[in-house]
Amino acid sequence: MQAIWLEDRRISFRDDLNPPQPPPGEALVRVRLAGICATDLELVRGYYPFTGILGHEFVGEVVSAPQRPDLKGLRVVGEINAACGECPACQAGRPTHCERRTVLGILDRNGAFAEYLTLPVENLHPVPVSVPDEAAVFTEPLAAALEIQEQVHIRNTDRTLLIGAGRLGQLIAQTLALTGCDLQVVVRHAYQRELLDALGIVTLSEEQVQQGRWDVVVDATGSPEGFIQARKAVRPRGTLVMKSTYKGDMQVNFSSIVVDEVTLVGSRCGPFPPALRLLANKKVDPTALIHTRFPLSQASAAFEKAAQAGVLKVLLTPPG
Repeated sequence: MQAIWLEDRRISFRDDLNPPQPPPGEALVRVRLAGICATDLELVRGYYPFTGILGHEFVGEVVSAPQRPDLKGLRVVGEINAACGECPACQAGRPTHCERRTVLGILDRNGAFAEYLTLPVENLHPVPVSVPDEAAVFTEPLAAALEIQEQVHIRNTDRTLLIGAGRLGQLIAQTLALTGCDLQVVVRHAYQRELLDALGIVTLSEEQVQQGRWDVVVDATGSPEGFIQARKAVRPRGTLVMKSTYKGDMQVNFSSIVVDEVTLVGSRCGPFPPALRLLANKKVDPTALIHTRFPLSQASAAFEKAAQAGVLKVLLTPPG
């Protein structure tokens, strides 16, 4: 089996791996298309110690699912957290925070940059016929974008600022725009601005951001500098959503957060069914984010391209 392997902060193309054998309750999925995201790039840089096959954004086809034979042959996307179902978090209805979870391509589970992967059948969601692979591959990050609205009630009267218009930021912008709020997005690159302008979404430079004026601020930069700017922008008793995985520790003035009574919200994975509905109804179109695609065999070139400033989505195509 072909795959992209990460070990000691180095990626390599391998064609000597055996296809995974799904344990009871899991399905074998042939990957049709996969996407490189910021988390994959950070894992290569050492954000979290992981050895194995990278990748968690994918669309595939079920090869076998003994517990769910109705899934065989269907195109699917998959939630990335595999929960035990027994720990206190699972019993309390918080499977994405399972104490013994594995995470596709991130934690103790080989990922989607391969010809095949396995996931629990309950993690799989059939893809509507009207949604092409090029859109379906964005389901996981689109669901993550929608998680913000699961956590924060955003009213159409809210002044909402999104800082960061990269891969995830573009999807967050499209989903927030559906709320009718007064949305503005901080951008750094011309291509990011062009995509948002085409959707009628207002963009700003960093210098144009008013301090202490925004009801809701979303930081999707993944950088300490982005958080600092978000903190300065949010008004007293406003909400700051941290849609980022920050590497290392940050220095934060928590006294000012307490004095201003700012609500901090950490935000991670999100709901797949509404994401698939948005794609099926063409309410969100992520395909304009696709920059280019590479075969798995060109792993190094694909990651080099994805790491370039201003590049949005790079897709990987397994053979077959």
